Amino acid sequence: MFFNTVGKATKLKKVVYLIATTILGLLLSLIAHALIEINYLHWVLGQGRVAKFYGGCALPIELQSALWALGAIGGFMIGNFWWRKLYVERVWANKKIAKK
Repeated sequence: MFFNTVGKATKLKKVVYLIATTILGLLLSLIAHALIEINYLHWVLGQGRVAKFYGGCALPIELQSALWALGAIGGFMIGNFWWRKLYVERVWANKKIAKK
């Protein structure tokens, strides 16, 4: 089966893993950015106000930058956490052995 063994931890595998989770964090922050902006625009239109756009986006530059930074940092931190769980502590492998 494909998921029988975790495999050996290597530097290249860790770098790829961390890059992938950082990209995932950035993509999730993009989704969060879109949802926040949609709700903000609905709120502004409901109040009868005019929304100011900053380079094609209604959210201020500071908030946009904070969302991107939180996504990148959060993705990197989650990658480090799961790398330790899967490859250092080998929780997956230990759990399968305990069940047998």
